[in-house]
Amino acid sequence: MQAEAVSEERLEEWAEFLKALAHPIRLRIISVLIEGKQCVKNLSELLQTSQPNVSQHLGVLRSKGILGCKRDGSIVCYYIKNERVVEIYKILSKEA
Repeated sequence: MQAEAVSEERLEEWAEFLKALAHPIRLRIISVLIEGKQCVKNLSELLQTSQPNVSQHLGVLRSKGILGCKRDGSIVCYYIKNERVVEIYKILSKEA
C-alpha cells in the first residue's frame, strides 16, 4: 500500500491535533465526555483535580477544535465537537 501524498500544512494540523491530546488529564477528559457533556465542576470532581487545572486543559482542547462548549447561565458545559477524537480514543483503548 502506497502512502497518499499529504501536504505539509495538513501534516502540521494533524501534529497540533495530536499534541493537544498528548496529556493524561486531557485523555481522561475525553473519556468522560464520550459519555456526554459535562461542566467544569463535574469534570473536576470526576477527575479529582482542581477546577483551574481542568479549565486549563479544556482550553487547550477547545483551541484545537476538539471540544465545544455551551453556556447555560453561569454554567459552561463542554462536549466533544470533533468526532475524530472519539475514534482515536477507541483505537488507543483497544488492547494490543
